[in-house]
Amino acid sequence: RPILDMSYSRHFLDFQGSSIPSSMKKLVVTKLSQNFREAVTLQQDSPVPLPGDGDLLVRNRFVGINASDINYSAGRYDASVKPPFDIGFEGVGEVVALGLSASADFTVGQAVAYVKAGSFAEYTVVSARQAVPLPSVKPEFLTLMVSGATAYLSLKELGDLSEGKKVLVTAAAGGTGQFAVQLAKKAKCHVIGTCSSDEKGGFLKSIGCDRTINYKTENVESVLRKDYPEGVDVVYESVGGQMFDLALNALAIKGRLIVIGFIAGYQNPTGLQPIKAELLPAKLLKKSASVRGFFLNHYLSDYKMALQHLLKMYERGDLVCEVDFGDMSPEGKFTGLESVFRAVDYMYMGKNIGKIVVELPHSVNSKL
Repeated sequence: RPILDMSYSRHFLDFQGSSIPSSMKKLVVTKLSQNFREAVTLQQDSPVPLPGDGDLLVRNRFVGINASDINYSAGRYDASVKPPFDIGFEGVGEVVALGLSASADFTVGQAVAYVKAGSFAEYTVVSARQAVPLPSVKPEFLTLMVSGATAYLSLKELGDLSEGKKVLVTAAAGGTGQFAVQLAKKAKCHVIGTCSSDEKGGFLKSIGCDRTINYKTENVESVLRKDYPEGVDVVYESVGGQMFDLALNALAIKGRLIVIGFIAGYQNPTGLQPIKAELLPAKLLKKSASVRGFFLNHYLSDYKMALQHLLKMYERGDLVCEVDFGDMSPEGKFTGLESVFRAVDYMYMGKNIGKIVVELPHSVNSKL
């Protein structure tokens, strides 16, 4: 007589009728390259992973696009990681299966968000310890996972914000810039934001930005020198290259420049556009100023606190979480894993207002 294989059922507590296929689509880095399209392959029939005892199997509904996706696929974050490896840093979806230990805190059908490598997939196994329970599956929650938390923790730990301080945010209408603007305003600072269009400037004004600078039509250096002759106290800098030099020169006495990225260089083979760094010691000494780097992975002990704080702010209506699904992009909304490539291109063209999110529609045969 046939032997019934029960190993699968021991893994899971309850499917509640959820239809889980045996294979799925996912994006995999198959070659290290700063060209995302060259580095990444869409695999059509990868096996759906099994959750272990303390894990959740999450069906992804929304995944976030980050500037660092290109750094990861180029092998810049961890030289020890060799292709093939999974990509994508954050997702929001429903729990469709879970291990016995994980069932102490989670149930099938529950909405969760998470940050871990491998979100560019239809299903991702997430440790219950890494999962954040949500009231519902909404793309706005995804904006807080990396982008919001980066702005909150970097400004809290390194910004020393207080009433009346002048804060410059570069790429202010982007995924993380939108939060730096709002959080600096909540600290009663005067906020200046750079952006690349009048439409973005309008968005920035709507979230409280005091002075917007469209760098396509205005000279950033001239505006800062004329309107802020004493300099700015804090810079939230994510562009790099020439913008870094401008921001450094605009620092006030005891000013602080926080580097959270250098997107201008991510697609370059070298990864960096040169800055006038040989003058850096003299410039910092002259103003008693400082340059600090911020990488979210180094602040994970404070991460859950930051996220809970931001979720409460959003639920109270105190935080705008702008999502860009690419509706205005040439080929329309970013839907399905195939559109991640377009979404990455869209970000590097500087078209987005808010956080770029890709929706993964799920099949109709599911009962969840």
